[in-house]
Amino acid sequence: MIKRLRKKFIIIATCSVFAVLVLVVGIINIVNYANVVENGDHIVSLLKDGGGTFGGNGEGDEGGAPPEGDAGFKPQRPMSPETPFETRYFTVVIDHRGTVREVNTEQIASVNQAQAEKIALSLYKKKTDSGFYDNYRYGTATVYGSGTMYIFVDCTKELNGFNNFLWVSIVVGLSAFAAVFVSVFFLSGRVTKPIAESYEKQKRFITDASHEIKTPLTVIGAAAEVLEMQGTADEWTQSIKDQVKRLSSLTEKLVFLARMDEQSQTLNSTDFSISDAVEETVKPFSAVAVSRGLTLDSDIQKNISYCGDESLIRQLVSLLVDNALKYSDDGGNVRVGLKTSGGKIMLSVSNPSKESDGDLSVLFERFYRNDKSRNSETGGHGIGLSVAQAIVTAHKGKISARGENGIVTFTVTL
Repeated sequence: MIKRLRKKFIIIATCSVFAVLVLVVGIINIVNYANVVENGDHIVSLLKDGGGTFGGNGEGDEGGAPPEGDAGFKPQRPMSPETPFETRYFTVVIDHRGTVREVNTEQIASVNQAQAEKIALSLYKKKTDSGFYDNYRYGTATVYGSGTMYIFVDCTKELNGFNNFLWVSIVVGLSAFAAVFVSVFFLSGRVTKPIAESYEKQKRFITDASHEIKTPLTVIGAAAEVLEMQGTADEWTQSIKDQVKRLSSLTEKLVFLARMDEQSQTLNSTDFSISDAVEETVKPFSAVAVSRGLTLDSDIQKNISYCGDESLIRQLVSLLVDNALKYSDDGGNVRVGLKTSGGKIMLSVSNPSKESDGDLSVLFERFYRNDKSRNSETGGHGIGLSVAQAIVTAHKGKISARGENGIVTFTVTL
């Protein structure tokens, strides 16, 4: 149990840190990329206002007519004096028939006229007005009497800076995550140490108390039998024997639960026919069902093999069937099923119970009793289903309880 608790603590802590790191790194890089896009659009808007050049003298525009700029590309801040000398860009004008009218590549060395025409024509055919083409941020403007001007700004430097920062932030984030994981892994032992000590004391108390209780119970039971042998047998001696038997069963189950964590590591696992085990375990309960005015039916698939502790599996089936018989409505039908589904073994035990509906996971809590139906008159003590759950957990399986349409079904997946 402590190992599982420590494992859950490590998983929750590291997942939380990982989620925070992903969020922080993601936000920073999104903002960084948004700045790259904003700067690119800002320069494109300056060039649009200048008719394809800086300074607004209308170069690149036939007849010197200014282009019709989009409102979204209006500059939001003043231009730096160094911007015209730092920016690499080119422009292409395409008329309404899709013919290139003008190409200006004087401000860039990495693109020639043929390449500029090819890039602009591909965008013209796609009818896109802005975005990225490789490392170039582009926008469009309508030129009077000429058509559409495509303006391309080289953002290689900015994108390289963004990519470098992205990889650095990822590496730093992963390194931080690894450091946190190592720290949590080693410190988790200290965090769970008080819980482990408390749990060990609890187990030791249960075990010691159970052993101390067994001796007086044995003495009381023997005294009751002696009284009966002396001819004083009556309802009181029988009540004493019944209560001794009940308390003895309770102490055995408490010891079983206290030792289940150790036993789950050393199960006596063997290959056996679980079909035969279930059938043989259910069969003796038929007489019990008849004595209580119930019917017991079973639908067990033949020749199903399983590797596990056969004695514990038989105990599991016995606990579930006994529970179903105890808490079934009068005249009800208890059904036991065993089959394979999707590579898993499915064991189900169901009984009619009008007072239970929905998810009934609470039934697996120790000493839980429903005020209406799960009272001490049934002879139980509210711990049998906890033992069943412990057996299933030890076999790496799952157990669930659900009520629907007046039927309570316990399902075990192995």
